[in-house]
Amino acid sequence: MNQSAKFIPVIVLLLVLGLVSTWCFKSVPAGHVSVATLFGKVVNEPYRPGLHFPVNPLYRWTDYDARQKTHMETAEVPSQDQLTTKIDVSVQYRLKADMAPSILAETGTAEQVISVHLIPKLRSALREQGKTIKRAEDFFLEETQNQLQSALLEQLEASLTDKGVEVTEVLIRDITLPQFIKQAIERKKEREQEAERQKAELERFRTEQQQLIAEAEAKRQAAEEEAQQRRLLADAQAYEIEKINEAIANNPAYIQLQALDALKAISKDPAAKVYFLNSDAPMPLPLMHMGDMNQP
Repeated sequence: MNQSAKFIPVIVLLLVLGLVSTWCFKSVPAGHVSVATLFGKVVNEPYRPGLHFPVNPLYRWTDYDARQKTHMETAEVPSQDQLTTKIDVSVQYRLKADMAPSILAETGTAEQVISVHLIPKLRSALREQGKTIKRAEDFFLEETQNQLQSALLEQLEASLTDKGVEVTEVLIRDITLPQFIKQAIERKKEREQEAERQKAELERFRTEQQQLIAEAEAKRQAAEEEAQQRRLLADAQAYEIEKINEAIANNPAYIQLQALDALKAISKDPAAKVYFLNSDAPMPLPLMHMGDMNQP
């Protein structure tokens, strides 16, 4: 017997032990659940995450991912105005682990659950809810979208719970209206933007006019104050003149005194002509101009 022949029994033993361990152990990863079948009959109790030992080596296994998933769907949804709107919907769901055996018995694999139950129910619910929308453009309204999401979630929960599917949320991701409606909405939006621009321009003009009015009012008040000051000054000067006139009228000697002051000032100028005054006259009057005596 050669050297390699000595290891053949060991290798065979290891292979047998490996096969036996594979048949007698079942490891289920986290977030999953496994269902066993024996000769086509489903074992009622699912195998949850962890290591299971011993198990029947004759079992055949079907694994289900029980974690939350998202299914994306695009559907053509008609509204009451006979127009068709394309809507993109996402459905968040998970398979109910405790119902995995019945899912396998009644429907099949996880992929079959989606194709047999989730997708048809979702499309049917979308078409049914679309009939409640009067106009296609109403799909863009936030109120309509919220109502649509709530109604779809309610219908899917009612239809899929007993099928082993737990729907947690339905979201409207995108809405594509017919082309001519999109163009009409865009034109309307452009008109609204233009109206807002004109409104802003009008508001700016109104603000500028208010500033001009305020400036004009300030100038008017300043002018009134200046005019008032001038009136007060004029009144003061008129009052002063009036008082001087009254003083002159009541005191004839005042004018004589003023005349003497003027004569005194003139006498100090060598080039000035000299006038003689009659002191007996009631008013000082020139009697003779001395500069005229030397003329022929």
